[in-house]
Amino acid sequence: MDKEITSVNLHFAGSNKPAGGVKAALIDMDGVLYDSMKNHTAAWFRMATELGIDCTRNEFYAYEGMTGAATINILFRRAYGRDASPEEAKALYARKVQYFIEMGEPALMPGATQMLSTLRDSGITCVLVTGSGQHSILDRISHDYPGIFAPGMRVTALDVTHGKPDPEPYLKGLQLAACQPSEAIVIENAPLGVLAGHRAGCFTVGVTTGPIPEAEMTGAGADIVYSSMPEFAQKLPTLINAFKQ
Repeated sequence: MDKEITSVNLHFAGSNKPAGGVKAALIDMDGVLYDSMKNHTAAWFRMATELGIDCTRNEFYAYEGMTGAATINILFRRAYGRDASPEEAKALYARKVQYFIEMGEPALMPGATQMLSTLRDSGITCVLVTGSGQHSILDRISHDYPGIFAPGMRVTALDVTHGKPDPEPYLKGLQLAACQPSEAIVIENAPLGVLAGHRAGCFTVGVTTGPIPEAEMTGAGADIVYSSMPEFAQKLPTLINAFKQ
């Protein structure tokens, strides 16, 4: 399916507007910092169809932010009426990871470097909050985005019990940044991540870098939605200044 094209009307609810300015930005990785979702969805689709599970490639965009085991359990419940065993989940996720690695390193998301530079130059602490646990891409962060994420400023699938849409990943991110929800923004590209940020009480930015329509972002609780990362990067300084007023 081609990328769904929708007219984007920016939605600014204001209910979670940071009071007195932004102290921290809690940032998703896949589909925000890296143009990696097409590879992830292809890897998931290949793994699932090899098992004979009926699925579509695009449905995996909707599961972004979940842990690997949670995604596998969605497939197993539908196909077999049960959860995967820990051993099954581990083996199948390893297969999915291998397929992802075989497709090569994903490109940096256009606009991400500009976005991160603006946050850093504004004195905003950046915290990585991702549902991924894949070292093949996590290990690239410091090289690809030097000086952005201080040591320890990461929450990955290995650090949480409940993945997105549970607020736990973003609550842990707030702890690392030593700030309150009213002092932070969340930057996400998928509904489950948006919902997690919203439930954590943060002002949540949705960026449509994949086929998910804007309406699903706003429906999940996004306070504002941008049609692309370059658009968000361009308008970020204005957004930061608005929070200071």
